[in-house]
Order: sequence, then C-alpha cells, then structure tokens
Amino acid sequence: MSLLSRFKSRYKDLQKITKVFIQQPQLSFKRLTRLPATLRGFNYSQEWQPSANKQPSFSGLPAVFEPSNPLKSYINSHKEGKGILKWDHYFDIYHRHFKKFVGHEVHILEIGVFSGGSLEMWRDYFGSKCHIYGVDIQEECKMYENEYTNIFIGDQADRKFWKLFKDRVPVVDILIDDGGHQAEQQIVTLEEMLPHLSPGGVYLCEDIHGSYNDFASYLHGLINSLNDMIQLSESGISPTQFQRWIRSIHFYPYVTVIEKSEKPEEKITATGHGTEWQPFLKF
Repeated sequence: MSLLSRFKSRYKDLQKITKVFIQQPQLSFKRLTRLPATLRGFNYSQEWQPSANKQPSFSGLPAVFEPSNPLKSYINSHKEGKGILKWDHYFDIYHRHFKKFVGHEVHILEIGVFSGGSLEMWRDYFGSKCHIYGVDIQEECKMYENEYTNIFIGDQADRKFWKLFKDRVPVVDILIDDGGHQAEQQIVTLEEMLPHLSPGGVYLCEDIHGSYNDFASYLHGLINSLNDMIQLSESGISPTQFQRWIRSIHFYPYVTVIEKSEKPEEKITATGHGTEWQPFLKF
C-alpha cells in the first residue's frame, strides 16, 4: 500500500470515529476508556505461550468416547462432484451447533452458494426433511435449484433484498454466512436476519479474517450488550430484549456462532443454596 493510499485509509477511519463521537458522545467516550483493557488483552494473546509439558488429563480415555462427526466423514469421502471449500476445523463447529436439528424438519439458509457442493452436504447431513435456501450474487448459481433447494440471487448488503427474502421465506432455523466476507455485508445480514431467525435457531458467520476485522469489532459490541446489568433488583435482572432472546455467542478461529433461545428469558437470577455462609456475605 502506497503512502497516499495509507493516508486516505486513515483519514476515512478518522472521519468514521468523528461521526460516531458527534452522534453518541457519552457512549463513545465510555467505549474509549475501555481501549486500554482491549489492547492489554490483544497484547496478551499475541505473546501467549502454553505451559511446558502440559498433557490433557483425559488422554487415557479410549477412542470410543470420541463423538463421531458425519460431516467430516462426508467431506473426507467427497472426491468428485460439486466443489466444497471450507476450513477443516469448521466441520466440528457445524456439528457442535447443528446436530440438534438432524433428522427433524429444518430450514437452512446458506449465503454464498459458489459451486453448490455444500448445499448437497447439508441435505445429506440433516436428512430428507431439510429445506435448503441459497443466496448468491451470481446468476449462475440458479442452476443448483431443485425440488428441495431454492436459490435467491441478490446482494446480501442490500436491506431491500432481505425484506423480499423474508416475505418469501417465513421460517429460517439456521443461517450460514459464507458470502462476500466484507464487514458491511456481514453486518447488514446479521441485523436483517437475526430477528427473523426461529426461536432456538443458530446464526453462523464464517471467514471473519484478520486481527483488526471491523465485523469482529461489531460482534464485540454485541458481547457488551449480552453482559448488560441495567435493571437490577432484589429479584434479579430484568433482561434487555437482546438478552431475552440471545442465549450465547461463541467465538472460534474465523467463525462466530450466535444461538437464540427457544423462548424469551424473563428474569436473570442468582439464587443462594446452602445454610452455612461466611458472616461478611449476606443475602
């Protein structure tokens, strides 16, 4: 990158920061005060080294206890046919969060059809009750449409496209974003589709690459909201709408998974159990 290009990029970043400070000065300043802790954590991760000679305490367990992963079996045997391009560690992530849907009626949306191979993989994994929807910006991907797969051509960064999609597809249980991988595309997709996702549904975004990824920063904002303690009372926390519906957010290398609750959480409580307490701790 030339010096001029670098200057233009930094200038645009400065404009974005200035705009946010003007629009939300108090919140912006509060977030800025957390910057030292953010940098501290980042520096720790960059310098982190494992303890020497550490072995897992469960290393002696027989192999029979290792859970099987049909997705790994599928991809390892897929030598010909429609192309599938995924990072190898994704298949364990998929199985961990998707296995509860196997064998049931499930509506799955994958953004980024590419060569169509993963659409066939999902059908094999979830079974004959699976309804598959693919979204891609390339018209050629329409060729992968069949009796159980519907293909929609559109731009995932276009909110109007998502409105039309939601009108035509009222139920989505699983969303996999393997589309354009640009932060604005991912943010728009999440904002438009996370509320539309079924109770108990799973959102998964792939290929969140780079230490300074804007979408990763956006996700950190979601984590802050998940940890809110705004309406504290003696009976517990009255959760925000986000906390009522978002059960968990998981981070993996290049992947984030958000799981929705089956039903809204009405109260977040902490209950003491037992009869013997130190005198300095009162309930």
